[in-house]
This record gives sequence, C-alpha cells and structure tokens, in this order.
Amino acid sequence: MTLNWFGVGALTGATGVALGAFGAHALKNRITADLLTVFEIGVRYQMYHALALLAVGWAATRWPGSWINASGWLFLVGVVVFSGSLYLMTLTGARWLGAITPIGGLCLILGWITLAIAAFRA
Repeated sequence: MTLNWFGVGALTGATGVALGAFGAHALKNRITADLLTVFEIGVRYQMYHALALLAVGWAATRWPGSWINASGWLFLVGVVVFSGSLYLMTLTGARWLGAITPIGGLCLILGWITLAIAAFRA
C-alpha cells in the first residue's frame, strides 16, 4: 500500500510542533527536568523523521517502488513506537515503556537504510 508520504510527513511535523508546544508550556512546571528532556527527545526525533517522510514523498515521485514505500512505513512505525513510547513514559511514569523505545529506533534506522537502497537502485 502506497500512502501520500508527503502528506503523512506534513501531519507528522504538525503534531510534532503541537507536542513540542505542549511540552514547553503545559509540562514545564508539572514534571521533572529529566522527564521533560525525555519528552523533548521524542519531539526532536519526530520532527527529524517528519522531514524524512517529506523526503520519502519526494523520492516516491522519482523512484517509485517497494523500497521507498517500505522506508515510509518504517519511518512512520518508528516515530509512533520511538517517540510515542517516550511521550507515554513521560506522561504516565511507566518506565517499562523505555524497553520498547529501541524497537522504534531500529525501525528509524531501517527506514534510512531502505531509503538508501532505493536511491542506489534508482
């Protein structure tokens, strides 16, 4: 299934900005500085990969195929698992969520690798 990766990237960026503002304003005086840093890392990686999804959207117009599509899905799943686990850990205090964060990180790394494969195969 091919999505409009450019649109997905734009929405990922928009929610990243909203979550960043939420962290800076609503959470600043409600959680510890350490937990705020964890939340900000989630936002940072979400924003980086929003840009990556925009790149996937552009690349899909030049090199359509399964590698590009796989890259988009890996970035999207990676953001949801990596950043999402950090957000939930920060908001709920459930530290066990930190154990699944690396799975999201692995998806992000694999997204970059599949994007590179798509480029080299083009």
